[in-house]
Amino acid sequence: MNTPHVVVVMGVAGTGKTTIGPLLAARLGVPYAEGDDFHPAANIAKMSAGTPLTDEDRWPWLDAIGRWADGRAGLGGVVSCSALKRSYRDRLRAAAPGLVFVHLTGDRSLIADRMSHRQGHFMPTALLDSQFATLQPLAADEAGVEVDVEGGPEQITERATSALAALPEPTAR
Repeated sequence: MNTPHVVVVMGVAGTGKTTIGPLLAARLGVPYAEGDDFHPAANIAKMSAGTPLTDEDRWPWLDAIGRWADGRAGLGGVVSCSALKRSYRDRLRAAAPGLVFVHLTGDRSLIADRMSHRQGHFMPTALLDSQFATLQPLAADEAGVEVDVEGGPEQITERATSALAALPEPTAR
């Protein structure tokens, strides 16, 4: 790629955004940012208590991710962010036009199993159903690809890299 994409690795909790994001960034030769690090402390506390976030809770988080992504325009980068609703992705694109999304998808039972084996993460498995209920998959007019999370991290990263390579080059702003 001549001008690297800024990629948002999205999906419900437990799809592997935090695992695939850094692997994808390394493969693309660009920096990675962990989306959870952009959450205000109040959001972490709310999710840790098993309470789903509201849209109002998410706006400052999405704005912070959007600022990071905008700062990487023309340079490339990968950031993880659930980006479950179209309105969230629209907000990210408003801050950083030209974003590309890698939507990690998978069977609910596989994702729940993976979540149950995570240690030290603030997102409880109990919130998975609310994540799936909120999820609005990428629409045809959104720049991005869907990547199945079946298999190991290297296989998933390879599928994501291949799918991204097939996308048109991003346009300069």
